[in-house]
Amino acid sequence: MSGREDLKFLIALKAIPMIGDILARRLITAFSSAETIFNLSVQDMLKAPGIGKNIADHIVSNKGKALILAEKELEYIEKESVTALHFYEDAYPERLKHCIDAPLYIFYKGNVDLNAQHLMSVVGTRSSTVYGRTMCAKIIKKMNIPGLQVVSGLAYGIDTAAHQAAVEDNISTIAVLGHGLKSLYPAENRALADKIMQNGALLTEFLSHETPEREHFPIRNRIIAGLSDATVVVEARSRGGALITAEIANSYNRDVFSVPGRAGDRNSKGCNWLIRTNRAMLIETAEQLKYHMNWESPEEDKSKQTKLNIVLDSRSQELFDFIEKNGETDIDSLCRTLNLTMNAAAVLLLDLEFQGLINSLPGKRYCLKI
Repeated sequence: MSGREDLKFLIALKAIPMIGDILARRLITAFSSAETIFNLSVQDMLKAPGIGKNIADHIVSNKGKALILAEKELEYIEKESVTALHFYEDAYPERLKHCIDAPLYIFYKGNVDLNAQHLMSVVGTRSSTVYGRTMCAKIIKKMNIPGLQVVSGLAYGIDTAAHQAAVEDNISTIAVLGHGLKSLYPAENRALADKIMQNGALLTEFLSHETPEREHFPIRNRIIAGLSDATVVVEARSRGGALITAEIANSYNRDVFSVPGRAGDRNSKGCNWLIRTNRAMLIETAEQLKYHMNWESPEEDKSKQTKLNIVLDSRSQELFDFIEKNGETDIDSLCRTLNLTMNAAAVLLLDLEFQGLINSLPGKRYCLKI
């Protein structure tokens, strides 16, 4: 079967009421392909474990309309030169594929590598302040690492600031939409969207005719989190899409960072709460983000190579050699094995960390940075 036919049946399957991404993949696993499902009777479907009569009835009664809708979508894709990827293709984003609720298919317009070396999402409130937009732009423009892409949602406020900073610094950026590609929300970002597509993409899981609906935006947030290695929250209120994205990123075991704000500030309550509850790590600069993600610019890599030639005193060298030999080590083991006091070990470790030779980990544990 052609890739076009595969995609048609996948679109049709998800277009059936009650069929979401997780159930669709379970059905495909049970019946070997989406096309097979459309050729089965209710009785045939009921033979598969976990498939109830209600779902089987919905598939059989709605498959005709769903296939017509899918064919129209394919015509739009071909006419508008939209790239479509489904979950079972090798080119589908690898990071997203690891998410339990990954979309069955995605559509995008633009020029982008969805499996780039480094992807970071930046999210925040629509009602951003000058402080929030400035911090957002400052962090993005100081990232200066190869293979970086910035992911956000093209909404007002922090999303717009993130995309704008990326475009201005010639960093590839992906705008994940809460609607189909026939629409653009907010309309005021049309010029920005055109620039994004020159070195990035507009991406969505929604069919072309689907319009911006309130319930679509929390759904699309899982794509923002799932595409990314790290999610950075810049200005967030106590409720809203930015906190939803952060929670999803945590559920995917991705790194979450938060820019702190002034105590009591409405736009900082969400960020400060994420930090206070250990749902996000506090960052104030791009350097801190790169350090924690172990992302390095060419200049930093060169600096690190220079540091390798630093001559350490005998005690520092002994400690460094111990960590190099034993791997991740706690401070108690260091003190016990090397006959150091806790204070002496702490001073030596801090010096090695300042020189960029080791990383400090939670629980007073240490490992080599090189």
